[in-house]
Amino acid sequence: MNLIHALQDNTDPNSLVSRFRRARARRIVDLIQRIHARKGAVSIIDLGGEANYWTLFDRAFLDACKVRITLVNPGGIDETADPALFEIVDGDACDLPQYADHAFDLVHSNSVIEHVGDWARMEAFAASCRRLAPAYYVQTPYFWFPVEPHFSAPFFHWRSEQSRARALLKRSHGFSPRARDMGQAMRDVQHARLLDKGQFRFLYPDAVHHDEVVAGMTKSLIAVRAPTSH
Repeated sequence: MNLIHALQDNTDPNSLVSRFRRARARRIVDLIQRIHARKGAVSIIDLGGEANYWTLFDRAFLDACKVRITLVNPGGIDETADPALFEIVDGDACDLPQYADHAFDLVHSNSVIEHVGDWARMEAFAASCRRLAPAYYVQTPYFWFPVEPHFSAPFFHWRSEQSRARALLKRSHGFSPRARDMGQAMRDVQHARLLDKGQFRFLYPDAVHHDEVVAGMTKSLIAVRAPTSH
């Protein structure tokens, strides 16, 4: 199995994707357990998340820890969400003034910050993560990993925007279909802006940073700020 196929295989429990997801889940389980031990319940705001993602976790565990999850997305629609577990919010994760500082116990974000827009928007998103809860978990793909996860092509994201747009005009790449015109091609190209370690650590200076590694190379970046002990 080549590297690209291994990274794309979401159904095989032994695939790289499945193994990474389980490892990420363990970090989040630890955060939930620590918060629950201190507070007896856990309120999570998932910025840009979807209800299906949380099927990674045993529902009995979430219920036992009295977890309640607020999903924030533009449009605020998720028909898969169980209202007993989720609250659906129509909102911009970069600007959530309706919530006070530390309104939640844990901020969660998985592969979202690379989609929010330019650097100013990324700073605003990171500020939301750091403000809305005393603890957070944020994951994003790493710029210097050779296979771009959205276009599933080696070295594709290291090319110029113009070159990538021309490539999308010729054929589909990964999750992006063949573009019908240059406008669509450029929108798809700019939809994902990957970060390097220096950028990610600047955005989350108060976190413990972890690398997800495959074949000796960092694939994804994770920032974790643990809950306080008091």
